[in-house]
Amino acid sequence: MGSFRVVKSLGAYWLNVSLILVSLFSAHTLAEQKVSLADWDVHYIALNTTFLTPEVAKQYDIVRSKFNGLINISVLDKTTQEPQSLLLSGEAKNLLGTVKKLSFKKVTEGKAIYYLATLPFSDQEQYRISVLINDGTQQKTLKFQHKFYAE
Repeated sequence: MGSFRVVKSLGAYWLNVSLILVSLFSAHTLAEQKVSLADWDVHYIALNTTFLTPEVAKQYDIVRSKFNGLINISVLDKTTQEPQSLLLSGEAKNLLGTVKKLSFKKVTEGKAIYYLATLPFSDQEQYRISVLINDGTQQKTLKFQHKFYAE
């Protein structure tokens, strides 16, 4: 399961469990995916915030709404598989060309590091998502598409 490590914090545990369940059982959500960018293994998932429990959403200051998506990214060193502390920024562009900036919040739970951004959407809206990942010496771009459904 790559970046879905059980950590000591109960909140992180439930976030990871929620993401695993979503990726396994939701017909409208892509499973967690991984790409290799330079020295990094980048794990990412996009999902509707209604799949989070109210407690987890509150802990991470995420507004649960059937019209609010969540993007979760973790970056691991390709060789050591150690979590990386980086700067992430990005944007999401729908099929009409409307661009929404993504503001990522870094979350550290035990040894795990992941980055969360929310994205408001309309039912069945598809986005091309582009995320710049920067460690101060190199910058790589993660690109993927996701279609959000109001659940």
